[in-house]
Amino acid sequence: MPKRIFRIAGEPLLDLVSHGRGGSHGAVGRLTPAQVEQIRRTVRRVPEVVVKVLPRGSNSLKAAGKHLDYIGRYGDLELETDDGERLQGRVGKALLEEWDLDIDDVRRQADLAATGGREPPKLIHKLMFSMPAATPPAKVLAAVRNFAREEFALQHRYALVLHTDEPHPHVHVVLKAFSERGLRLNIQKATLRRWRAEFARHLRLLGVPANATERAVRGESRKARKDGIYRASVRGESTYVRAQVEAVASALLKGDILTDPGKRTIVETRRRVEQGWHSVASQLANEGHYELADVVRRFVSTMAPPRTEREWVAHELRQQRSDSRVRDQHPTR
Repeated sequence: MPKRIFRIAGEPLLDLVSHGRGGSHGAVGRLTPAQVEQIRRTVRRVPEVVVKVLPRGSNSLKAAGKHLDYIGRYGDLELETDDGERLQGRVGKALLEEWDLDIDDVRRQADLAATGGREPPKLIHKLMFSMPAATPPAKVLAAVRNFAREEFALQHRYALVLHTDEPHPHVHVVLKAFSERGLRLNIQKATLRRWRAEFARHLRLLGVPANATERAVRGESRKARKDGIYRASVRGESTYVRAQVEAVASALLKGDILTDPGKRTIVETRRRVEQGWHSVASQLANEGHYELADVVRRFVSTMAPPRTEREWVAHELRQQRSDSRVRDQHPTR
């Protein structure tokens, strides 16, 4: 088995790095206890953490201050800062002044002029950490607090606040993009992957089951919607979702075959994921983890078929039609 499995398009989707010493024939070492536990959490579908970088929209001091006031619900919620202060009220402008964000604004404008860039870099990063419904909100907040302290303390100024107005508890973090030494933080895919793993670890330390794996590895082919689209769809106000559903419904009525150029990529990704999981099952069995190897094989066999977004919408429409027929045949009295 290769040292890193599920490496698709250069990305390690399930990063199981073997730390064992290879023999003279280059044999791969045994799985560590931590790797076995990661496999166990994934195939038993332990709740997955979510870490998002919210859309830009914070390239000015005014916009950054408005976002801080917004996540504080304009004074109704308490913001917690990196130095332990708890602030309430419309504190956005004052907090940004304390962070010397005006100096950062001058610095980034100078960088922009020097490089001839078209768009100035961010003043702040808007992050969101969330867990599924029924997760204790206080533990989500504590895990994010501990994560932020380890990751950013004495480097980047930040403020955070817990939101419980939606079923899934989530914490907003506003992070100063420039460090106290003037270095700018660039968030890459690898950064987010590491942050998810660390957030999950902090939750587990607090007794909350949590995992951090890629969607494809879990057999999920449907991409998460962008935050703005998702929130609008929850409210039933998303024009994007409405247009997508109407287009698919029209195609189904006409009997058109739903084709999508992305289907081939999704199918190929699934093939590699299944191949990777079967390699994991074989190694687990070779190391004596027979029961877990069987769970892995069942996990693969029960994955939903790989579908494009259009196919997911069509599947949901067909399911709704089937449910409607059942209700018509068996009306409640």
